[in-house]
Amino acid sequence: MCRQLAWLGQPRSVASLVLDPPFGLLHQSYAPRRQRRGLVNADGWGVGFYPDGQEAPARWRSARPLWGDASFASVAPSLHSGAVLAAVRSATAGMPIDEAAAAPFTDGRWLFSHNGRVSRAVLPADSLAESVCDAAQLAAFVFASGPEKLGQLIVEVARRDPDAVLTVLLTDGAGILGVTWGDTLSYLVEPTGVVVASEPYDDDPRWVDLPDRHLIEVTPAGVTVTALENR
Repeated sequence: MCRQLAWLGQPRSVASLVLDPPFGLLHQSYAPRRQRRGLVNADGWGVGFYPDGQEAPARWRSARPLWGDASFASVAPSLHSGAVLAAVRSATAGMPIDEAAAAPFTDGRWLFSHNGRVSRAVLPADSLAESVCDAAQLAAFVFASGPEKLGQLIVEVARRDPDAVLTVLLTDGAGILGVTWGDTLSYLVEPTGVVVASEPYDDDPRWVDLPDRHLIEVTPAGVTVTALENR
């Protein structure tokens, strides 16, 4: 399993989201507090963000543990964006451990991360996927089918693979979409924006835990949470 985080709001540094919080993704890479499967997330990490004035996201990914990347730690305070998606990875058994398998994945507009596992046999083979890993194949399926239909797509995949864990986050720089399906997401509304994460990065009592099998949509207008059904 993995840990993931998305931010939408006023520009802030990547370090303030990923490295600085007392229980943020850096801490979650070696001591997550709410992780149900696996003990550490040391199989890589990635950060995607939207530079000012650009529609296409920029990414920085690695197959190394986040705690050992001094170069990223030195640059992250200088990277600012109003939309960020980041993740630390614990690879599914049998999946490759390389940079291409680290979220976030992109189609050139959207950023996608996946906390869970899914049988690749239930997903259409896609030569445009960035990796053969299950998360990259799921990302390619969502990109090709239309991220705006995220809830419907996750229900469809879950029907094909009832044992799948399909908790995901996406952003296109203008909003955030997320689904809880077998693992957790929480969100925090701050005066300057909204953060959605696998687990709270601090002990602020304003964090809200999403129920399982729910869709969250974050826009500049606010937060909407909708129940999903596996009919």
